[in-house]
Amino acid sequence: METQELHRGRLIDHIQLVVRDLPASQRFYEAVLKVLQVPLGGTGEGYFWADELFVSSADSLAAQGRLTGRHHLAFQARDPAMVNAFHEAALAHGGEDNGGPGERPYHPGYYAAFVLDPDGNNIEAVFHGAAERSAPSVKVTF
Repeated sequence: METQELHRGRLIDHIQLVVRDLPASQRFYEAVLKVLQVPLGGTGEGYFWADELFVSSADSLAAQGRLTGRHHLAFQARDPAMVNAFHEAALAHGGEDNGGPGERPYHPGYYAAFVLDPDGNNIEAVFHGAAERSAPSVKVTF
């Protein structure tokens, strides 16, 4: 599948997670990304990707035989219901609770849930509350 259009966020261009069990990670991420309305971008020998997230096995060319360490990765959610659905989908697909849905003290309206993925990465979905965004994403067209 050739990508003709990408949407990029505010700061991170991309992140790669190198995992022990690629099929388990793919089941987990496909479930939570579906809830977050982020389509799987593609798959290949030893990897899959969605938007800025690339997940590969240690034997993939990009990983050079090494696992990545533990990361904290936060996905933006449209509203608190999407955060709740993320948490539920993550737990149903191999994730481990690391902080259930609820408001956090980081700033007013910060509503988030945290789970550990199959490799122990701390994965979050966050809704930042009522706020005005200048744009939903940066659109890159080829």
